[in-house]
Amino acid sequence: MNQMLLNSWWMLALRGALGVLFAVLAIMWPGLTLLALVGLFAAYALLTGIVSVVAAVKNRRRADDWWVALLIGLVGLGAGVIAVLHPALTALVLVLLMGANALVTGTLDIVLAVRLRKNIRNEWMLIFSGIASIIFGVLVFMFPEAGALAMIALISLYAFATGVLLLAAAFRVRKESRPAAAAAPSGLADRRVTADRRMTPAHT
Repeated sequence: MNQMLLNSWWMLALRGALGVLFAVLAIMWPGLTLLALVGLFAAYALLTGIVSVVAAVKNRRRADDWWVALLIGLVGLGAGVIAVLHPALTALVLVLLMGANALVTGTLDIVLAVRLRKNIRNEWMLIFSGIASIIFGVLVFMFPEAGALAMIALISLYAFATGVLLLAAAFRVRKESRPAAAAAPSGLADRRVTADRRMTPAHT
């Protein structure tokens, strides 16, 4: 899993960028209704789900725990598909769906951060992103019938906070992955030199 994240830091970056974009659109959209916000969330969930699934599949042969990223993607895809295929559901049910998605993805993001802690510093950014998602999910289930304006503000704040934290985590992973990538050719060269020396006949 560590190697997968080092190779696929763009997964975190795209998820973060989509979260920030989602928050900005929700805030700037004049006269946005709660139902329209849920539709916007469906597009966000589908896109972030696709990003995570692609990253997981690309690294399935190089990482034993690639399935964690796959689960994050499938959860997002599932939430997005349900929102798209069942528009007749009440806004309350769709909001609860958003809360459930946040709870699951937040937990899985914390799992990613724990597995990443041996490779990078400041993994707390990814942990905080997961915690923010879990807090949002809990608040949604505690106050599912909050007013539309309050829910829009809460969802926008959640998307923006997690988006910024995921972006920060992505660039931290990218920075930490560069030394490892630079060291790999050197190590390979050292092994080749050692092998060549072993194959050279001893001089008398």
